[in-house]
Amino acid sequence: MIRLLSALILLLNVNVYSQDTSYNSEEISISDHIDGTLLTPKDVKAPVLAIIIPGSGPTDRDGNQNFLKSNSLKKLAVGLTENAIATFRYDKRIVKQIRRGKVDDNIMFDDFVTDAKAVIGHFKTSQSYSKIYVIGHSQGSLVGMLASEGNIDGFISLAGPGLNIGDVIISQVDKTAPMFTEDAKRIVKTLKEGKTTTDYPQALASIFDSSVQPFMMNWMQYDPVEEIKKLKVPTLIVNGTKDLQITVEEAKLLHKANANSKLKIIENMNHVLFEIKGDDLENSKSYNESFRPIMPEVISSISEFIKS
Repeated sequence: MIRLLSALILLLNVNVYSQDTSYNSEEISISDHIDGTLLTPKDVKAPVLAIIIPGSGPTDRDGNQNFLKSNSLKKLAVGLTENAIATFRYDKRIVKQIRRGKVDDNIMFDDFVTDAKAVIGHFKTSQSYSKIYVIGHSQGSLVGMLASEGNIDGFISLAGPGLNIGDVIISQVDKTAPMFTEDAKRIVKTLKEGKTTTDYPQALASIFDSSVQPFMMNWMQYDPVEEIKKLKVPTLIVNGTKDLQITVEEAKLLHKANANSKLKIIENMNHVLFEIKGDDLENSKSYNESFRPIMPEVISSISEFIKS
């Protein structure tokens, strides 16, 4: 009986590990700052490549942060590659710094743009791909706009903001702590003028602490609406109606600003690409529920756009 069980377990393991995928996976180091994963569909010569740029915070290639694991960007990459589109997704430079235990306190928003340009340049020189598209998720949308001008064949803004980050902060403060709205307006105005300030309420220190002001000032230089106007390639703007961070109205602002763009609004999709049928509590909890699949519609709409 023991021998029979052992044989069955061995057979099961062989079957599991022999299951084939429709793509090859390769770990690639672009620079000292950037590591990522390349998925390439099998039996497809010179496929289209989609480069996926992650959103704000210490976000890794899979779309995760320390205590928030959705694997949304990994699921997106696999879904696209299963549709014969090669994908490259990468960790933000701060992720590698955290793992090394040496975080650069002087990191700037422009550093993310530099990294995205390095990734695009790496794959353009390889000449292994028929076309290169960029998918920027959340903050990565603006990063992708700034890095892509003149360098790619198409752009996808996925849950990307349509407002300047300073205006976003004011709006969020107004919703969550309206007693500090005027303070937020005053501080944002100062930062947009290129000046730092120590005059901020302690309650807003997590947003306006002196240590983060240079980064915020750099980020506030860019208006997504103005930047997307500069793109001369086919552009797709995707947003969900259950996105707690980026509104449908912001997606429409981006669409209106770019005559080459198409707009795709996905009903009940949230910021991490999951379907939400319940309330905001379910929505927030989903950011750490990696068992959820991403919505098939986000994969199909991006695939159809790229292949068209």
